[in-house]
Amino acid sequence: MAARIHPLAVVEEGARLGEDVEIGPFAYVGPEVVLGDRCRLHHHASVEGFTTLGADCEVFPYACIGGKTQDLKYKGGRPGTRIGDRCVFREYVTVHAATDDGDFTVIGDDVLLLAYSHVAHDCQVGNHVVASNYTGLAGHVVVGDHVVFGAFTGVHQFCRIGDYAMLGGKSRVVHDVPPFMIVEGSPAVVRGFNRVGIERADFDEARRGRVKAIYRTLYRAGLTRSQAIERLASGPDADTPEVRVVLEFARRSERGFCPGSQA
Repeated sequence: MAARIHPLAVVEEGARLGEDVEIGPFAYVGPEVVLGDRCRLHHHASVEGFTTLGADCEVFPYACIGGKTQDLKYKGGRPGTRIGDRCVFREYVTVHAATDDGDFTVIGDDVLLLAYSHVAHDCQVGNHVVASNYTGLAGHVVVGDHVVFGAFTGVHQFCRIGDYAMLGGKSRVVHDVPPFMIVEGSPAVVRGFNRVGIERADFDEARRGRVKAIYRTLYRAGLTRSQAIERLASGPDADTPEVRVVLEFARRSERGFCPGSQA
């Protein structure tokens, strides 16, 4: 089915629209934009810049996707934004393009960004991520898969958020959040492991047990961070997916892990 474009929408020459795309009144689509099949732009939605949206994405009123970076180091060129399939951007969400020529801000598949959330330049967001209202990701933040952000959460630039992490509302995140952990506070500290999240993801009893053991090794065994990582790397579960993802996360961590709660 051909695209359905409201007569009051603006679709610039050069934009590429997939099958069955719907564009509402006063929406704007820039000349370098690619919209995948069945994308829907509500009234007053904006997709601009060198931006690609996958199939079945939905952009709600006043959301701005692919706009110019806010980074003052921007020197021109053709940085862009790449977004996967089935992503939803609610009202007033902003996703900005990368800063340097040839680089991209990237969002994976099945991502839900609720109203007023912001994804800054050069962020790399995984799959199945939910960001509640007013979540803010500063530049170069890396987010894994199946992560949940509570409302009003702010993440410092260059932080990394591991798979299946959960960030409590109003958290101020200034360190890396390891996979499977729950953090909360200002600054955020680890409060426990994401028991409910991994249960909902159908982790079996053995996998849940390994996640609990990882949490206890990192935050309850009285070890330094390097000692805890060494224990995980040399332990009997070192070759399991749960431990491997934590070890790889530690290898890539530059800002250090969030500390544990003293409570």
